[in-house]
Amino acid sequence: MRKLIWIFLLLTMACAWGVEAETCLLPDRFGSWEADGPSKVKSGPGLFQGWGDVRPDALKEAGLVTLEERDYLNGSEKLQLNLYKFKDTSGAYEYYTQVIEPSMKRAGLGDESAFDSSHGVILIGNLVVVTGESAPGVKAASFAELVPALKSKAEAAPYPPLRSYLPSIWRVFGTERYSLGPVGFEYAMDFLGQGAYRGLSKEAGFDTGAEAIFAKYQGQHGSGTLLLLQYPTPQLAEQHLHHLRDVLPTEAKRAGVTVERKASLLSIVFAPTSALHAQAIRDEVNYETEVTWNEPSQTATEPPLVYMMFKIFLFTSLFLVVATVVGIFFGGVRILIKHWFPGKVFDRPQDIEVLQLGLSGKKIDPTDMY
Repeated sequence: MRKLIWIFLLLTMACAWGVEAETCLLPDRFGSWEADGPSKVKSGPGLFQGWGDVRPDALKEAGLVTLEERDYLNGSEKLQLNLYKFKDTSGAYEYYTQVIEPSMKRAGLGDESAFDSSHGVILIGNLVVVTGESAPGVKAASFAELVPALKSKAEAAPYPPLRSYLPSIWRVFGTERYSLGPVGFEYAMDFLGQGAYRGLSKEAGFDTGAEAIFAKYQGQHGSGTLLLLQYPTPQLAEQHLHHLRDVLPTEAKRAGVTVERKASLLSIVFAPTSALHAQAIRDEVNYETEVTWNEPSQTATEPPLVYMMFKIFLFTSLFLVVATVVGIFFGGVRILIKHWFPGKVFDRPQDIEVLQLGLSGKKIDPTDMY
């Protein structure tokens, strides 16, 4: 009985260690930073509890799976890393856009990254690494060795194509906000100072598979906030185009806010400096429709005339040779059989009928033919 208890305890410890090893993704050390103790992992039913001022509904919409926290030391310096693991790359990109700020700058780490003087954010597949504010003055180069360690454990699926449609010209970095649902949509509206349009989330069509992305644009002659909504089909885009036009406030229409459609993509420019500037932003959207129909085809190639004549003479000669050989063989066999078995196989007298005029009195004899 005691042996069974010990075996059960060992199996339980092994399973627990295996789960922890699979869940914990942050390495023991990277660069000059060394871990100060094990990771703290949050998952399961208690994942979205105790977040304080952070909105857990946005994390739930993005598909957060686990949160891993770990402290690191570099001499007297201390650093805390928070690793958010999402169910897919779209959810990770949504959260990444929710935590970057206009005060940050690109750092060239991972798939996307942004750093300022106090903290940074790194996007790696379906993982988002956020540095705590306990390390002021942290340099982005310090995380160069962290990225490869997490890259091998991250999902390699592509990010939403919608992010590539945003124009790069005049765009204010750090104002990009991607959303998979109404929570992220309303959060982006509040962040970009367009809270008056939060109600559009009900007509955006997220229940039909819509995706949204925002960005603020500032040019020499004006500014505006661009919203792109992508739908699975052009029919759904056309349907929600009318819904959004109907619910736009009268003040917004007077200010020049319009909803335009291009295939499966809707675009709205909020608070445009002018209608011309709004159109200029729309014209820079990197979205092109292409309808193709690929039929199976075969390229006809005609060989040279000399080669065709050579093949004609070759196969004609082969046919003549085969016909001659077969004819000789058949004739030889017939002659040999007639020689060995005369009148028994071929030209048997009882099977031969000969018509004669009978002008003489000679008796008809079939063998006279041979």
